[in-house]
This record gives sequence, C-alpha cells and structure tokens, in this order.
Amino acid sequence: MCGIVGCILNKEVAPTIIDSIKKLEYRGYDSVGIATVTDKINVKKGSGKIKEVDDEIHLEDIDGKIGIAHVRWATHGNPTKENAHPHCSCDNKISVVHNGIIENYKELRLELQQEGHTFKSETDTEIIPHLIEKYMNEGNDLLKSTQLTINRLIGSYALAVICTEEPDKIIGARKESPLIVGVSDHGNFLASDVPAILNETRNVIYLEDNEIIQLEKDNVIIMDKDLNPIEKEIVEIDWDPEMAEKGGFDHFMLKEIYEEPQVIKDTLSESSKIKEIVSKFKNFNRICFVACGTSYHASLIGEYLIETQLHIPTEVILASEFEYFQNTLDDHTLVIFITQSGETADTINALKVAKQVSETLAIVNVVGSSVTREAHHVIYTRAGPEIGVAATKTYISQLICIYLLVAHLSENEELIERLYTIPELTEESIEREEDIKIIAKKYKTAKDFFYIGSGFNYPTALEGALKLKEITYIHAEGYPAGELKHGPLALIEDGIPVVGLLPPGPSYSKTFNNLQEIRARGAHMIILGSEEDTKIDDVHDKIVFNQIVDELIAPLIYIIDLQLLSYHISVEKDIDPDKPKNLAKSVTVV
Repeated sequence: MCGIVGCILNKEVAPTIIDSIKKLEYRGYDSVGIATVTDKINVKKGSGKIKEVDDEIHLEDIDGKIGIAHVRWATHGNPTKENAHPHCSCDNKISVVHNGIIENYKELRLELQQEGHTFKSETDTEIIPHLIEKYMNEGNDLLKSTQLTINRLIGSYALAVICTEEPDKIIGARKESPLIVGVSDHGNFLASDVPAILNETRNVIYLEDNEIIQLEKDNVIIMDKDLNPIEKEIVEIDWDPEMAEKGGFDHFMLKEIYEEPQVIKDTLSESSKIKEIVSKFKNFNRICFVACGTSYHASLIGEYLIETQLHIPTEVILASEFEYFQNTLDDHTLVIFITQSGETADTINALKVAKQVSETLAIVNVVGSSVTREAHHVIYTRAGPEIGVAATKTYISQLICIYLLVAHLSENEELIERLYTIPELTEESIEREEDIKIIAKKYKTAKDFFYIGSGFNYPTALEGALKLKEITYIHAEGYPAGELKHGPLALIEDGIPVVGLLPPGPSYSKTFNNLQEIRARGAHMIILGSEEDTKIDDVHDKIVFNQIVDELIAPLIYIIDLQLLSYHISVEKDIDPDKPKNLAKSVTVV
C-alpha cells in the first residue's frame, strides 16, 4: 500500500527523496507528494504517477535539507491532489505523511472542526497534523505533541512529521504499518521498505509497534510509547542497490523471472538451516498454512506435499479468514505463515493469535520484517528485492523452502537431491521465451482463459490464472481437472484458450481424458507436458519439458513458463506489467 520516505541531509533533500520514493512505486499508488521545511513548509503534490506529476510541477524543484514524501493508495477519498499527502495543519507549520487507516477519524475530525480547525481533504490522515497543532498550541514540543496525538488514534499508522518550529528533526511513529530507519554518515532516513534507501545506506533499524523515533542529521533516538529511550539493533542488509534496478530489462517482472534460477540456488543454500529448525520442532499431529494471494497458492502445494509425503492432516487458511478457524488450534498444531514482505496485515494479525497456542513458523523474504519478529521459527526465502507487483521469484523461492521443509521432515534424501537439479531445468524454461512470445501474441485478444491441473499442479493452475488476471486484466480461472463436469464445462466455447498442465505421473491419464473433453467442445488447447509425450503432438500449442519433470516437481518448473506467458500477453496489450491497476505489492491494511 502507501509508501513513506523521510530524510535529513547536509544538502538539498528533494533529489534524494524523489529518487527514494520512486523505489516504492511497486507498493501501488495513485498520487504523490513531497514536503520540505525551511522557514516554512513547502509542499508539492498531485494525482497520478510520479513521472506524470513531476512533468507537471517539477517535484525536485523545492528547497530544504529536511523532507518527507509519500505515494498514496486511496482508501479515504478519491485520488485527487487535495487528498494526496503530505497534509498540513491550519497554520501550515506542520506537515505529515501517513500509511495506514485511522478508524476513529470522523469523531476526531468533528471535534477539531468544533474547535475551529478547517479541513481541505476527505482523508483520515488530515486529522493528524491538526491534532499535533492543537497540542503544540497548548505548549508541548513536536515530540510530545506527536505522542499525545497517536494516543488518540484508533487504527494503524506509520507516520513522518516535520514542523517549522523545530526544523532540524523528523518525528516518526509506527503501529501495525511498516516503518524502518536508515542510518548513514551523511544523514538519516525513514522509509516504508528497504528498497527506498538502498542507494543511501544498508544499515537499517526496524521499528516495532508503538515505537516513536526522533530523527536528526547526526542522531537517531528511538523511544517507547512513553518516550523512554530504547536500544535497537542496526541490521546490515545484504541486498545490493543494483538488485532493485532493471539492469537492462524492459520491466522488473521480466528481470525477476530471469533471476529465478539463481534465486533457487540461493534458497537451496538454506537447506542446513531448515534441517536445524526441523530438529527443534515439538511433536505435532496437524499442520496449518496461513497466507494470502500467491503465498496461498504456494501453501496449497505445501498441503499436497505434506499429506502425500508425511501423511499429516494439513489445511490452508486464507489469512483474511483466519478468525473463523483460530479456535481449532492447539499445542499439537504447527502453523506455517507465508508472506513475501513480512508486513501483510492479515497475516501478522493471524500470527499474533496463533503463537499463543501453537508452534509457529514463518517463511518470509524480508529480514527483520514484522512477521520474523513474531514467529517462533523463521525460514528466509533468498529472493532479494522484488519490485514487480506480480510475485514471481518470491513465489518460486517460497516453493523451494516448502519442498526443503517437507524433505527434511520426511528425511527424503532423494527429494533433496532432485531439488538441486531445479535451477538447470528452470533455465531451460527461460530459454523458451521466444516460443512463449508467439503464443502470447496469438491469444492477446482473448476475453477468458482457463487453467487446468490435477494434484500438485492444481495450485499451479490457480497461480497461472492469478498472474494472467493481475497483469493482463483478462478473466482467468484455475480448476482441478476432475471438476470440469461439475460446472466449468458449461463455460467452454469454441476458440476459448485452455492451459492444460500435463506432466508425467499418476494423475496423467485422468487429466488427459478431462482435457480431451474440453477440446471436444472447441477449446484451443495450450498444453504443458513432456517432450516425449506423443499424445499432445496435435494440440493447438504446446510447451514441452524434459521427461524428468514429473508431477511432483512440475510446480517448480511449469510456473516459470506461465509467468512468461502472462508477462508477454501484458506487453502485447500495452499494459505495464510492473504496475497493474488497483493492486499493491504489500497489503499493509486489513
């Protein structure tokens, strides 16, 4: 969702802060703004993408060595200039950027209006600078006024505040919305996520809920909610700034697909750590996965793996629906939370509940993120920064972690050995890109797509359909092959594209027969299968794989071809695959 940057430098801050906020475009947004402090608050903001707003009002043309910036994903009020952050107080001495949702803003707004405050936007955020103004007018300094303000707020927030009365500092605060501190010898930074500050520093402090920070050029003071100073660890991030750049690719999504073979190798290096974690598990007789979106599909594959390889009852729960299942947890249940960012609000809330009664494990990409500090055990997916909104390399790294986890739980050395063959097989998938471009061009005008798979490959069908929906805006559905006769066949029309996942294995014959039923009704078949399978020679389009890619490991290989298919259809439709409409990379509000 929304992204925040704040920094204090010994030079004009606008060029740095605008460059930093561009690194948060992946979070999803509809407006942008910047504020600096000199002898006054200077604000520039507008609706639209950063480039569009910058072309119109020149965001970097603003004085000041202290500043805050924001990209907004609309929740309260339309995406207009008036609703864009930063928001200011009546006297224009205070400016605030905010990520999160203030649930009691209407009551606070009415109270402030009755006291004479006037508002210019429809947002929940605008009450914050007015409350700070109120408390400063009562004789409090900026820090104390911010503390008094957040004590009145119900909801979630990450804040950055500047003020002309104290022009040498930024005050920040966090509750249920990510906020980090970047520390360097040329200034200090606040941001919603690490990529925003990688060009400036790799030294990061992760703020916890209910912590407050006073940021100065040469000093960082972190406090609890009562303003008592606390010591925090500085974490050195091992991501290079270049990892968050396109590196010659047209889009981040394509670059990140091409990085998948290396990501798999890097994540496989976690095998010994995963084995160590497994050795610490208590006895359990049930496993639950909790996740959202793409991570939910990775969890479904985990369910198939665990039930077939370990014979342990397993279920997958959407994090947003967790409250309806939480009363079934006990101390013999292992609950596995999967999240790319480690800041997904629904997942964090579920984890806080689950850890009270069950053993918890987090599979997450971002070191030091909220989920990593809550779970009993943590496995890191070594994917590096993922900028494209549609998950690609983080999904494959989640799968590798799940496969390694199951292999070590079952002591299946053969499966572990097979996992080390995956990077080479994924490179073969990437080498098929030109063939996939041809298929993408052929089906770019389709209105509907269906993805069909069985067993381990049913979740892959779901994920393939999700990728297509996310970045091409084509309606797509994934189904288990055996469910076609129970309704979906009614939707099959002449010429409709159907992607069939048909690897060798026990489910092959049944899936093949189901796909024949679809073909008999006029569908155009796009089959992913074995290069030695002569039964698929006469389908409309086929993507073939090495015979050793059977249904057990096909989810690790087939998905790359499906990602490339979605990517190239998006490009053919002249849609930016990195920034699909209405979507955000990290969903930090519930």
